[in-house]
Amino acid sequence: MTTEITTTEGESSIYQTTDSFEFAQRQAKSLCQSQLVPTQYQGQEGLPNCLVALEMSKRMNLSPLTVMQNLNVIHGKPTWSAQFITSNIIGCGRFTNFDYLVKGQGETLEVQCVATRLEDKKQVKGTAVSMKMARQEGWTKNPKYSSMPELMLRNRAATFFGRQYIPDLLLGVQTSEEVIDIEPEPINVSESSVQVESKQEDENDLGF
Repeated sequence: MTTEITTTEGESSIYQTTDSFEFAQRQAKSLCQSQLVPTQYQGQEGLPNCLVALEMSKRMNLSPLTVMQNLNVIHGKPTWSAQFITSNIIGCGRFTNFDYLVKGQGETLEVQCVATRLEDKKQVKGTAVSMKMARQEGWTKNPKYSSMPELMLRNRAATFFGRQYIPDLLLGVQTSEEVIDIEPEPINVSESSVQVESKQEDENDLGF
């Protein structure tokens, strides 16, 4: 029996063959028994998460531990840490001189990522992110925009840069900050509000 992961159209996957999936299950079992992996990957309940991490590590050609340490589950969704995106930009070998352009302060604070693309030596820039944008998009409901605004804007700027220039390395997964910032406020449905709504529906019911 072979344990080699097969490759199709340049992508490797633990799901390509029965043998590769069984081998991945053994790998996942050893990982979930370790106390050095994050909590969501530990124990029998963490076994499926380990398999997902192994699949992503194969597709991205990364160590499973690197994926586990940077893939967070926020509101039930898998998310990358912003630091992971920044490290991918710097470590992917496609850019040099990656940096943050910061200007303004307070309400005029703005951050933009820039780098030199090695392929054509061109300076490329990500979308500029500002406190004005943060307020308009509703991100500032996250209290960290008040306590550490520049760091939050840096994370957002790096995310935008990554989305624009290395989308293939992120596999479409959002960052933790994105999910936290865009998650709608919980809806408080009280018994009284339900009764009022039901009464209004009865009044508007024309009997059709």
